Amino acid sequence: MVAIADADVRAALADIIDPRTGTDIIAQNMVRGLIIKDRNVGFAIEIDPADSEAMEPVRKAAEAAVRALPGVSSVTAVLTAHSSVPGAGQTGDRATPAPQAPGPQAPGPQTPAQRDLVPDVTWIIAIASGKGGVGKSTTAVNLALALAGLGLAVGLLDADIYGPSIPRMLGIKGKPQPLPDKRIAPMENYGIKAMSIGFLVDEETPMIWRGPMVMGALEQMLRDVEWGRLDILVVDMPPGTGDAQLTMAQRVPLAGAVIVSTPQDIALLDARKGLHMFRKVDVPVLGIIENMSTFVCPNCGHQTDIFGHGGARTEAERLGCDFLGEIPLDMAIRVTSDSGQPIVIDQPDSPHAEAYRAIATAIAAKLAGEPVRAAPQIVME
Repeated sequence: MVAIADADVRAALADIIDPRTGTDIIAQNMVRGLIIKDRNVGFAIEIDPADSEAMEPVRKAAEAAVRALPGVSSVTAVLTAHSSVPGAGQTGDRATPAPQAPGPQAPGPQTPAQRDLVPDVTWIIAIASGKGGVGKSTTAVNLALALAGLGLAVGLLDADIYGPSIPRMLGIKGKPQPLPDKRIAPMENYGIKAMSIGFLVDEETPMIWRGPMVMGALEQMLRDVEWGRLDILVVDMPPGTGDAQLTMAQRVPLAGAVIVSTPQDIALLDARKGLHMFRKVDVPVLGIIENMSTFVCPNCGHQTDIFGHGGARTEAERLGCDFLGEIPLDMAIRVTSDSGQPIVIDQPDSPHAEAYRAIATAIAAKLAGEPVRAAPQIVME
């Protein structure tokens, strides 16, 4: 494999001319955050935010120049705004880019750019939460597998750049393979296609990226991955209401969002924020799932509501959206996820797997415009 050198990348970028000044972007010290990992290259081009439209051809040219280097499989080039406040974000005599985060805006009709990202996907749904630690990724994986069990062609995108967990939960190791057209093939297991930044970096490597780099990486994992024909692409969103959520809402034609929460009040408070964020950008909220809903002792059968019970159902009624169902707090769900054999696959006849399938059926029905069935009830014996 041809090693990609920092100097080679910078030499290629030295041929890219800033039309405003007639000088190349390397000489002007505009290239920031250059990252080379195996055959993948990422960097930001620092600009004045007022020049973003004029500099888009420069970004594309820079991306194409690096992609043409021997051994390069993929390139993520993004525009980032420099700080307009003297001394802001400086380290020594070099200023750290200060990304400009857009406010929530309605995505409106699909633009050609939106369609081009994933042209062969019928529906894209976001699995989201207002806070971390509520089991969102476990829910996303099992729902994706349950949807595939309905006979649908399913893909799973791990949009949690800072905490990718899909590779381990799906039991997938190795790296995506480059294709002749400079795109990459998604990884596959259990009948679904998957892509995650976790396939491209070591599991213990932190992603120390600013917002624009994250946004660029998300777009690339949509645009430059050969997803093929899919009925549903499930997106495991990072927690919160930041750059990743806005990127997906504004750049991708989301068919809807599913909010995952535990029953406790503090989790529901943050879930409410996530729900309102999607509504503000005109993304339909398909419903709320109550995860870790109740705990039944495997030894004595006693039921304990560790995080409460029924809070998400009550919240769904208050907010005027559907309650999709509840998933218990159970060791089997955790163990199977950690081992890379999610419970829908490992224990398909369990009541937990049945709960995921019932929720998946309700989601598929909503996407197809059919009435939603009553939320599934879990009966523990």
